[in-house]
Amino acid sequence: MAKSDKAEGGIVETIKTVFWALVIAGVFRTLFFQPFWIPSESMKDTLLIGDFLFVNKMAYGYSKYSCPFALCPISGRILASEPERGDVVVFRHPVNGSDFIKRLIGLPGDTIQVKEGILYINGAAAPQEPAGTFEEVYEPQGPMRNLPQCANGAVGAGGICTKERFVETLPEGQSHNVLNIRDNGGADNTPVFTVPDGHYFFMGDNRDNSTDSRFDQAVGGVGMLPAEYLIGRADRIIFSSAGSRMLFFWTWRSDRYFKAVE
Repeated sequence: MAKSDKAEGGIVETIKTVFWALVIAGVFRTLFFQPFWIPSESMKDTLLIGDFLFVNKMAYGYSKYSCPFALCPISGRILASEPERGDVVVFRHPVNGSDFIKRLIGLPGDTIQVKEGILYINGAAAPQEPAGTFEEVYEPQGPMRNLPQCANGAVGAGGICTKERFVETLPEGQSHNVLNIRDNGGADNTPVFTVPDGHYFFMGDNRDNSTDSRFDQAVGGVGMLPAEYLIGRADRIIFSSAGSRMLFFWTWRSDRYFKAVE
């Protein structure tokens, strides 16, 4: 065989190898993991604007929103395991079609209420212990250039914006941080919600800046979310960018590489 034929054959094999590697990577991404970049501050300080993570789409099984319809022709959800209270979950909003990320608070059959900023699950308070303050610079954040809300008033550009931080403990013993911007905010006092069968109740950790299940879908809220809209569980942050573009590597937050989502 001539050298030119060998070279040509080598190029063809390389192209085939790259092609199949991309196919396998695409299938792996489609079936098992979905990348997600945090666009808003509703989950601070657990998740910051610019955190980049992969969503474990196998955590709860498959639905038409976690698996392409052609590959998984199902209309509802096949649950491999029941989501657990306290999980940080990505789901499809049932009205506007956007992907949201919130903390799972209410399971089917639970009653949920917020009174004076305290979460009550099945009539029992989820205790909150003071944990100092969360501080950040008052400046535009992420590609949407959102300005943070501050508990310490109008601090001005470049000032230090603070929020009260508490450690909240759920009935099963899991703990996580929640933030408070103002007392008696719009969703600090709610009616009693009863979670129907096959549905879930979600809240953001940044309690005064989260459009979640406390708000009806008619006004842009999440309401009671059917199981079929679950996509997967957020387990670990891969890296985090404090800039307006994910690839601005000089803005990456080195302290958040491979940080577990708790």
